[in-house]
This record gives sequence, C-alpha cells and structure tokens, in this order.
Amino acid sequence: MPHERAGQPAGLDDLVDVSAVVAAYESRTPDPEDPAQQVVFGTSGHRGSSLDGSFNEAHILAITQAICEYRKHQGSDGPLLLGRDTHALSLPAWHTALQVLIGNDVTVLVDARDGFTPTPALSHAILRLNREGPHGRVDGIVVTPSHNPPRDGGFKYNPPHGGPADSDATAWIANRANALLRDGLSGVARVASPRARAACGEYDFLSHYVDDLDSVIDMAAVRDARVRIGADPMGGASVAYWAAIAERWDLDLTVVNPDVDPRWAFMTLDSDGRIRMDCSSPYAMASLIGQRDAYDLATGNDPDADRHGIVTPDGGLMNPNHVLAVAVDYLSGHRDWDLEVAIGKTLVSSAMIDRVSVGLNRRLLEMPVGFKWFVPGLLDGSIGLAGEESAGASLLRRDGSVWTTDKDGIALALLAAEIRSVTGRSPSELYRSLTERYGDPAYARIDAPADREQKLRLSRLSAGAISASQLAGEPIIATLTRAPGNGAPIGGLKVITEHAWFAARPSGTEDVYKIYAESFLGADHLSQVQEEAQQVVTAALDG
Repeated sequence: MPHERAGQPAGLDDLVDVSAVVAAYESRTPDPEDPAQQVVFGTSGHRGSSLDGSFNEAHILAITQAICEYRKHQGSDGPLLLGRDTHALSLPAWHTALQVLIGNDVTVLVDARDGFTPTPALSHAILRLNREGPHGRVDGIVVTPSHNPPRDGGFKYNPPHGGPADSDATAWIANRANALLRDGLSGVARVASPRARAACGEYDFLSHYVDDLDSVIDMAAVRDARVRIGADPMGGASVAYWAAIAERWDLDLTVVNPDVDPRWAFMTLDSDGRIRMDCSSPYAMASLIGQRDAYDLATGNDPDADRHGIVTPDGGLMNPNHVLAVAVDYLSGHRDWDLEVAIGKTLVSSAMIDRVSVGLNRRLLEMPVGFKWFVPGLLDGSIGLAGEESAGASLLRRDGSVWTTDKDGIALALLAAEIRSVTGRSPSELYRSLTERYGDPAYARIDAPADREQKLRLSRLSAGAISASQLAGEPIIATLTRAPGNGAPIGGLKVITEHAWFAARPSGTEDVYKIYAESFLGADHLSQVQEEAQQVVTAALDG
C-alpha cells in the first residue's frame, strides 16, 4: 500500500540537510571490510549515501583511480568526458574525480557552460568524438544516482561505446577500487583542486546535443503542429536543455519548473513517502499530472534525464510499457529502417511489446535487465528501439544509425511529441487502440521476502528446478533462466503461459525478491499469477 502522504507536497521534515550530506562526504571514512560500505556497481554504476558511509570521498578517489587504470589497460587514450547532475553530492564527487583524473595525466573535457550534463548528452558526445576523430578512444563519467533520493550520490562509467559499462568492466573497476580502499588509498594519484580545474578542456554538450536532435526526431513536424508541450526537468540536469530545445527548434514548449534545489523541496512524495525523482511514478509526478489539461503533452525527466515520463490530457501518466508499445508501432511505420532491424526489450517489460512486434513482423530481442545489453545492437544499428519497463529507452537516428547507446529520456519525450504531432492523437489514445487489437494486459511488480542465501539461490536457479506444470490455471509453456535475445543469465527466473507470465529477480539492496507479472486475462487473474508465482519460487528454492 502507498504511504499515507504519497503524492502530497514535501514538508520541511521531509527535506535532507544538504550541509550534513556534504560534510559526511568529506569527513566520514568508510570501513572497507563492511560489505555495505564497499564499492558495488549495480546496473547503473555505484550508488550510496555519505550519511551511510557508502558514498564518500574515499569511494570516489578509489573508483576514479581504478577507472584510470582500467582505461589504460583497454587502450582508451583519448579525452575523458566528465559530467554531473544536480544532486548535492554530485559536485563534490565531480571535484574529487577531477583531481584523480588529472593526477593520472588523463585529458579531461568538462561542460563549456560549467553546467549540468544529462546522461544521454554524455553518450552522444562520446559517440560523436569517437566517430569524428582523431581524438583517440574517448570515454566518460557522469556523476549521478539517477532518480534516487536527494541524500544519495552516484558514479557511472561509460566506455568508448558510449553506453553503460558491461559486467566485466564494472567487476574489474569495483575489485580494484575496493583493494585501494583496503590499502588506505596509497595507490591513488591526486592533485589539488585548483590545478585540476585549470588543466581541463571544455566540450559544449548542450549545443552539440540540441542541434543534432533533428537527426533522431522529426523536429519540423513538432514545430509545425504547434503541439503545446510542458516539459518538467524535475530539478535535474535537463533544465537548461529544455529551454534551449524550445528556442533552437521554435517549439510551443514551456519549461514547467525551472528550479534547481538539491533538497527537491518542490517535489511531491513518492509511494513510500520519500522524495524520489522518479518520472514513472504517479506520486512523484503528481504536480505535473495536475497540470495535464494545460498542455497537449507533458513530459518529465529524472535528474540525469535518462528516463521519461509521458502525461496526456486523456490518460494522465502513461505506464512506461505502454509508451514503449506505442513507440514500436509508430516507429515501424514512420522510419525507413531495414526490416531486419529488431526491437529490444528487457524480459520484465510488457508482453504487449511482443505482440505489437509480431503483428508488425518485426524481430524482437528479449534481454536481461540492464541497458548495457542493448549497447551492441544500438551501436551497429541492428536494434531500432531498446527499452526497459522502468522508463528508460533509446532509439536509432532517422537514417538508421546510432544516436545514443545509453537511455535518453529527452529523445523519448520528444518522440512522444512527434507521435502526437504526426498522428494528431495522444500516445495514450494510440495505446488504447493497440489494446483493441492485441488485448489489454494488467501488469504490476511486487516484492516478496528473501534472505541473502535465498536471493543467492534464486540468482543461480536452473530451469529444471521448476516442478510446476501450471500457473494460474494455464499450462506453463516456457521456463527461462537465460534471456532469449542473447542467452545471458537473467539472474532469476521467468515463467510463461499463453496469457500471462511472471519473472522473479533478487533485490541487490533489500532482503526481498521482485516479482514482475502480467496477465491478459484481467486484474483478478494477475493477482492469482502473483500469488502462485511466490509458491513456485518457494518450491524451487526449497527443492
């Protein structure tokens, strides 16, 4: 059940003490033997809080030194692009990283406006510089915990392919960083902050990204239709970008909230009663949803702008799965992509995407959770649209070449505006028309308790461990522990019937496992699927 104050404006007691967060970053020394205070790379880098001893100066010194050593081993001899978002810990961590990068004689390029850098702008820049040359192999770091609460910090490395680092890279970096922590940081090279800042070069992230948008979105169609757009940066790194997009492309676009506040005092509380800048949450997006009648289309982005939230007058906040299904249908009819160009989705995304892809005779690639799995296909143009159930996606340019290899919430928001402009119908209306053809699924995610040992067993399950033959009254037609799209382990389990499915994956931070489930037979059937999913998982773990 949602918190009693979910969706309500934040009060003074909900706000983080920014000075305490920054002071802890500088003063607290993490315990390298405590797993909760070690460097751990999830699907989007290392995240934590200075107040918990999980995101402190020592972590950033160690991680950045490890990245310097890793990129040297990999032959990344070009500049490294360094960006940050608007979280309170992002600027101090940015300065720390810069000191180590310059201390290791790395050429560093920072934002020419000394502003914030969205993740997609960093990916776009890496690809652009590597394509143009002769710069050497360019890579980047963006300091961001994405949509996490204001007390958190995050640190993400993007190699020369422009997308999130793969598991081999992050494991190497994390292992080396933790070794440096245990050794008291004796292997870290570092220079003073003034010297480090003076040694930087500059890159105009904003202009290069904004000026190039017409290569991925039909900006003329959006301009000519005069679609009224309300864009909410949600206090994040896209704030200057949306203003520049409106001016550069002459759009009828209003930046709904241009404020930047590291406390995010203007937010409404998320489902758990905390401030969290999740643009896929109706509670966090309550303010924008309340203004939906003022615009033909309203959009939101999380603090590093790698996620999108789409709000329509007739549908409110769209489920990210619905946005992806509409995008698949629209792009297949409005892009001159080769018929072999596939659609990419995570295996916990809606099966509506599967049905739409099949109806279009478009190949579908179902991958494990994590955007890194889509990088090769976006890079070589074999995946036209890649998306996650958590509102992260990217797409190819209109000519079928790579745009970004990381999630791009700005481009997806503008794609929704293009869809509205070209079709004259809202994305939510278009989704309802898809349900008339393919069915109307009920989709939800819940958590179930699991201790550390149970989560480990779940992550290592084999398909043969499942003894059940039916799920919610239907025969089980597939049991997966590897993703169909690339054969990689999914770190859990997926069970499929004709009209439903569930997937179970262990949480990386809590004593729970996540159950994603969907049914094309209605909400009551979905509840039955969720209930029996826990029975199936329990039997497999106890077997």
